[in-house]
Amino acid sequence: MFDWSDVYLWVKALHVIAVISWMAGMLYMPRLFVYHCSAEVGSVQSETFKVMERRLYRAIMNPAMMVAWVAGLVIAWEQGYFTVGWFHAKLAAVVLMTVIHVMLGRYVRDFAADRNTRSHKFYRIINEVPTLLMIGAVIFVVVKPF
Repeated sequence: MFDWSDVYLWVKALHVIAVISWMAGMLYMPRLFVYHCSAEVGSVQSETFKVMERRLYRAIMNPAMMVAWVAGLVIAWEQGYFTVGWFHAKLAAVVLMTVIHVMLGRYVRDFAADRNTRSHKFYRIINEVPTLLMIGAVIFVVVKPF
C-alpha cells in the first residue's frame, strides 16, 4: 500500500541534500572568480579555473538547484504552505537565489570567453549575497516569524 508519509520524508531529505549542494556551489563559485581574476588570460591557471567553473556550474549547481526547486514545491504543495506568509518570504529568498545563480552562470560564460570585466572585489561582495539569502530562508522556515 502507498504511504505518502514515507515518500514525503524521502522528498524532504532529497530537498535538504539538494539545497546543501546548491549552496556549496553558490558559495564556492564566487571564490573561484576572485582567484580567476588574478590569473593571466590564456595561462594554464586561467584555463584550469575555466574547467572548474564550468563543471561546478553544470554538474553540481544546475542539477542541485533544479532538484531543490522541484522537491521544495512538492513539499510546499503537500503541506499547504502556499497560503502562509513565512513561505512567501522564503520563496522570495529562493527566487533571488535563483537570480544570483543565473548571474553566476553569466560570469562563468564571461570568464570562459576571456571577457571578464569585474574585479576581485566585486566577486568578494557577490560571495556574501547567497549567504544572506540562505540565512533569511532558514529563519523563515524554522522560526516562521509570520
